[in-house]
Amino acid sequence: MGTEPSAHIFHIATGADWAAAQAVGEYRVSTLGRSLEQEGFLHASFAGQWQSVHDAFYAGVDEPLVLLEIDVGLLGVPVVVEAPPGSDEEFPHIYGALPVAAVVAVGPL
Repeated sequence: MGTEPSAHIFHIATGADWAAAQAVGEYRVSTLGRSLEQEGFLHASFAGQWQSVHDAFYAGVDEPLVLLEIDVGLLGVPVVVEAPPGSDEEFPHIYGALPVAAVVAVGPL
């Protein structure tokens, strides 16, 4: 499905969810309020997509947000580039937990 993911992909997280992940060594939040177990994968974006994802889904969030920059080569789980139902735009989806060590940069949003 889709094309090969780029070397780095991005995920928007709450500061609290990221802090909890650092404590246990892996991140398991698919998207705002949804777990990996509920969704089946973690939503991610390419560099040119994360801002529109933020604007569409996170604009009203009051708690601090961070942007995780993920090195695909450090994941150890599959990344599949696919279009969500009803969309022609493809996004990278991480099919497994995100190891904290695969996050190479974290910036505030």
